Amino acid sequence: MAQPGGNHRDTEVRTAGDYGGKPLIVRSTPVLDPGDLLTRIPEPAAFSWLRHGAGLVGWGKAASITLPAGDDRFTGGEKWLRELVDTADIRDDVACRGSGLVAFGSFTFDDCSEGSVIVVPRVVLGRDGRGGAWLTSVTPADEAEGDAGAGGRGVSNASVPADHARPSAPAEIAWHDGSLSSMEWEQAVATAVRRIKHGDVRKVVLARDLYAYADRPLDQRVLLSRLAARYPDCYTFACAGLVGATPELLIRRDGNEVTSLVLAGTMPRGATDGEDARIAAALLGSAKENEEHGYAVASLRDVLAPLCAELDVEEHPSLIRLPNLQHLGTHVRGVLAADRSALALAAALHPTAAVGGTPRDAAVELIRELEQMDRDRYAGPVGWIDASGNGEWGIALRSARIEGNRARLFAGCGIVAGSDPATELAETNVKFRPMRTALEQPEPGELA
Repeated sequence: MAQPGGNHRDTEVRTAGDYGGKPLIVRSTPVLDPGDLLTRIPEPAAFSWLRHGAGLVGWGKAASITLPAGDDRFTGGEKWLRELVDTADIRDDVACRGSGLVAFGSFTFDDCSEGSVIVVPRVVLGRDGRGGAWLTSVTPADEAEGDAGAGGRGVSNASVPADHARPSAPAEIAWHDGSLSSMEWEQAVATAVRRIKHGDVRKVVLARDLYAYADRPLDQRVLLSRLAARYPDCYTFACAGLVGATPELLIRRDGNEVTSLVLAGTMPRGATDGEDARIAAALLGSAKENEEHGYAVASLRDVLAPLCAELDVEEHPSLIRLPNLQHLGTHVRGVLAADRSALALAAALHPTAAVGGTPRDAAVELIRELEQMDRDRYAGPVGWIDASGNGEWGIALRSARIEGNRARLFAGCGIVAGSDPATELAETNVKFRPMRTALEQPEPGELA
């Protein structure tokens, strides 16, 4: 498997929720279009990868692994998945990307951080957006023994959940600074600019965190529904408590074809059509924003080109407009030269200059020095992979780590020689907005 480094150590499997070596019995069957997948999730903790209503949701845990720190965490995760697939009893009557055995994953940004996770949900509900839908049930073999299930193989016939308790939204949220105050973070940006001008790095991405405390345990379904409604062009994701709506597709694999969307270079939306157009023109013409974007494109191209027989990278970035921001975006398409899973490709690409910087190693060292926090799984790969190695992985941006009634939000900015600390701080506040509004503001007609 291709990966950023070569430090190998034994993978630690934490037994809580793990399949314990028992084979999994997997059944995928077509179902009628269930409509909004998020309304079908019967419990507050969820797995999700959705865009424009299509994608996958899941719940429960049939098997899971928590990986230790190390640049081989991707390799360890893929090895575990391969063993799971090789021993599983899979009957897939749908036979499409995302049917059969599917795992959701979320990896730490820094290879020095513990906590990367891969989970095979007990139930996965999929929808392709063209009228096709399917339901996958996953049961450990020892639980299925004696069950008169589908095909006599001991699996109960799962059905699409219809009636369950309505998700409860928080009524009050209290906010607290994260690892650095606003002033301290601006000072960190100023230090980064000096280091860039000194020649230590050419670009570094600095992030900050923010804490929210709710008056009751946070229901991930509420956050996911609000994010999906407000940011349909993003990938609304949830995995092991990390929830968000990322605009950035790190890699999609469909057979031997791969696609990616590189985003770097950001400005806000305008209050009027005229102002919006002026900001867009300034973004497209900005030397500083184009420099930042160029580093991100180059870092992805440098990794993908040797892995592809064909690679098409747009010559000039286009404008990617979201409700709160507009970005410079470059679409990338390729044909793989050899078989590599979506997870292996994500491992090879991470961290791109869009979330780390350039040169990569020097930028990551500067991040460790200046941010004064552990990013955890923020800005790491998040997504899903199926038994054929197909899948989609994004970068965990516009996100929060949910634990009980607490949410830890993250936002970051690319810093180059022309960066201004106050402007970068303002950009992080705009990037916090998707999760802040998901926590605070109900949709019209929604019960708070």
